[in-house]
Amino acid sequence: MQLSKPALAGRAPPNPARWRAAALVAPLFLFLLVTFLAPIGAMMWRAVGDAEVAPVFPRTLAALQGWDGRALPLEPAFAALVADIRQARTAGTLASVATRLNYDVNGYRSLLFATARRLPAEGAPDMQGALIALNPLWGERENWAALRRAGGPVTDLHLLAALDLRRDADGAIAGQPADQAVFRTVLGRTLWISVVVTLICLGLGYPAAYLLARLPERIANPLLILILVPFWTSLLVRTAAWVVLLQREGVINSVLLGIGLTAEPLPMLYNRFAVYVAMVHILLPFMILPLYSVMRSIPAAHLRAASSLGAAPFTVFRRVFLPQTGAGVAAGCLLVFIQAIGYYVTPALVGGAEDQMVSYFIAFYASRTINWGMAAALSILLVAATAALLLLYRRLAGGQIPRLG
Repeated sequence: MQLSKPALAGRAPPNPARWRAAALVAPLFLFLLVTFLAPIGAMMWRAVGDAEVAPVFPRTLAALQGWDGRALPLEPAFAALVADIRQARTAGTLASVATRLNYDVNGYRSLLFATARRLPAEGAPDMQGALIALNPLWGERENWAALRRAGGPVTDLHLLAALDLRRDADGAIAGQPADQAVFRTVLGRTLWISVVVTLICLGLGYPAAYLLARLPERIANPLLILILVPFWTSLLVRTAAWVVLLQREGVINSVLLGIGLTAEPLPMLYNRFAVYVAMVHILLPFMILPLYSVMRSIPAAHLRAASSLGAAPFTVFRRVFLPQTGAGVAAGCLLVFIQAIGYYVTPALVGGAEDQMVSYFIAFYASRTINWGMAAALSILLVAATAALLLLYRRLAGGQIPRLG
């Protein structure tokens, strides 16, 4: 259908400038999509994706579809399991299934391989009795429920485990046993360390930024360069330097012993104190820079006007200067907290066993146990904590995003 001339006349003409602008930024969006969003999305999918068991145990999963979970499955499920294990062992695909099921129930890998080595003869009349006689664990509903839950294509296994939760034999969500529940404590510890580091950086960075903002530019600029000097050295080197300084025979303990302040070396390494010191030293510039930018933009006329009206210096600071630095405080706190919550190298090098943060366990699952699902689930916890912080800030700030200057 052709549009009439009046209808065509009502449309806005194409804007060539807008199309040129879109064409200019399109490569940037494509670059971000390929190098940032796509890898993160693929990593997040590993937290819920579940595709190991279905292609290897199709007959067993089909036999368990009608199982209500209140008692052991019927004979066809046992027969299907024996057939699937036999075929998987021949094809060399049993290891991936055993590893996946072991994530859900400890010992499932040993159960599967022990069963595979002594499978009942093909066509035996009582597969249920034969399997239970082979290993009594096949007579427990929990193991069959775990097998059915692994049918995919998605699972909440890793997300629940990241919150110290699991599904029981009835499919209900239950807490992990006390000796296996660690991640809530680790998450709380991570948030606490991040909050403390942020507050210390704010306490140290605010007066430093205030003094820099009050100085003439010819003096303030060289001092700002000194603040940026640590960025010229890698994070690993800066953290290792704190190991040298804080160790028992290090520089600080040697000075304290030398001037007689302490009778024996102080324990300053491999504990929470060392984590706080090293993280504050590394993250402090991220607090000072946005604060300095905001403070520098505050018109001096505002302060002079308050003083000319009789306000005391502290009143001028509290009622005129401090409220106008709110954006810098928010931006600095967000920058420091978001970086602190994902720290790995510094707590791993200078902290003790009780000072490790969520990132340490992400690295553990990604590089040592190769449990990408658990690593992705813990990563989602960090992303969720960061998103919650941003949403809280937007709510408190009336929908505004933090400004860096």
